[in-house]
Amino acid sequence: MVRRPVAWLVAIVLFVEAIGIALLNWFLGVVVDRQDMSLAGLDPDTMSVSSKAGGVVFGLYFALCGVAALLVALRDRSPSGFWRIILISAAVVHGLLGAFTVGLVGWGAFVFMMVVFGLILLTLMTYDRPERLAGAPPEDGAPGGDEGTAHRAAEQGGTPENGGPAPVTP
Repeated sequence: MVRRPVAWLVAIVLFVEAIGIALLNWFLGVVVDRQDMSLAGLDPDTMSVSSKAGGVVFGLYFALCGVAALLVALRDRSPSGFWRIILISAAVVHGLLGAFTVGLVGWGAFVFMMVVFGLILLTLMTYDRPERLAGAPPEDGAPGGDEGTAHRAAEQGGTPENGGPAPVTP
């Protein structure tokens, strides 16, 4: 099974990323403060405090995403509700960051963002459907699974053309 180790890996990566983002933004804030830099007439103190605050906010966000992945790994079941939304938003953020970093930082950062993006998606998708044991009958009790459902619909005269149910596709 790949599900649980991937969820553990996602949790670890997101916690490391949370610390890294917070430290990077804090460092940038200190650099702006010490160099007394200004951008388009903005106050250097405001830029420094904003960078530090942004680092803390993004660090806490990625830590929250790490908690969501950690809960998935500990429970070994799909995230639901709030935690699922958090993981989906983390995937979206990594997709966007990957698109931005390819031009600003380089291909190495892009590859890292896409690997994390893929791991988050793998965590979400592997827990998406409940597992069925090999040889166990499908949930509806038909021996043929989806084929049995389509066959029963055809036997009962139900086809999409005459207003019956459509065959179920995987």
